[in-house]
Amino acid sequence: MKSSTLLACGTAIVLTLAASTAMAAGDAKKGEKVFKKCKACHTVDEGGKNKIGPNLFGVVGKKAGTHDGFKYSKAMKEADITWDAATLDAFLEKPKKYLKGTKMSFAGLKKESQRQNVIAYLETLK
Repeated sequence: MKSSTLLACGTAIVLTLAASTAMAAGDAKKGEKVFKKCKACHTVDEGGKNKIGPNLFGVVGKKAGTHDGFKYSKAMKEADITWDAATLDAFLEKPKKYLKGTKMSFAGLKKESQRQNVIAYLETLK
């Protein structure tokens, strides 16, 4: 293979990876708007009450099933999950598929951009 072809392929790979990383970052302002779908069941205020689902303030970086005062499903309590961008993305896509036995009845967010935006929003809640 010629060096110019290798250089072109390498550049294409780098640009593709950079684009996917940029997309993964999400937009917190857009995520706050998408999160309106979640407000029927979740609050996000620091020290806020639990609703049908737990308060999600500070959820990023937290072990699943550990928010004080919320009665989690056995599956969630026993899950060895720490909520980061990857686990939140997988869970938010199809919660019941990702974690069999979860009480979360939400069908999920099909669009990757919406999931990434919600995750970016949740990351601001510290």
